[in-house]
Amino acid sequence: MSFPELYILRHGETEWNAEGRMQGALNSPLTPKGEMDAARQGEILRSRDLDGFAFIASPQGRAFQTAGIALARIAFHIRTDDRLREIGVGEWSGLLRRELKVSVPMQDGPDGPLALYEHAPSGEGFAALEQRCRSFLADLEGPSVLVTHGITSRMIRSLILTGGPDALGTLPGGQGNVFHLHDGQQNLLE
Repeated sequence: MSFPELYILRHGETEWNAEGRMQGALNSPLTPKGEMDAARQGEILRSRDLDGFAFIASPQGRAFQTAGIALARIAFHIRTDDRLREIGVGEWSGLLRRELKVSVPMQDGPDGPLALYEHAPSGEGFAALEQRCRSFLADLEGPSVLVTHGITSRMIRSLILTGGPDALGTLPGGQGNVFHLHDGQQNLLE
C-alpha cells in the first residue's frame, strides 16, 4: 500500500513522563523541557515546504499543546483525530512504572518498556491500536503533519515501513522527535 508523505511528531516531555508515570488516556502538561521540544519541532518544520499538507493532532492535551507550540507559525488550521490518541493502559493509568506488577521480562527504551503496553490490565493492547492506526492511515487524503504519542507513533511508522507491527520495538523513539516518512523511508530530523 502507498502512503502520502508524512511528518510525525511525538509530544514533548510531560510532568508525568518525567516522573515515570503511565499516562495512556490521562494527561499532564508539558514541562519546560517539553515546551522547548515543541518549539524545536516547529523550527525543524519551518525549514520544510509544507504547502498542501494537512495538520492533524491527537486530541489529548499533551499532544495538542505540542501542536499549538510547534505549528503556531505554520498551520492555519489543526484538526484533531481521536485515532491518534495514545494506547490505553487501563488500570495502570496514573501509576508510576515502578509500582506496576509485571511478570514478564521488560526491556526499557526511550518510550519505556514496550511490553508494558501489551500487558496492561484492561488496556487497549497492540492489536486494537493496530486496527485504529490502520483505519486512520486508510482515511488519509494527502500529505500530513501528525502530532501524536510515543506508542501510537511507533505503530503508525511500523505499519508504513513494514506493513505490520513487527518493527514496533526496533524503531527509534523518544520525546520531541520529528520523523519524516516518504516513499517507504524514514528519517529522524534534527
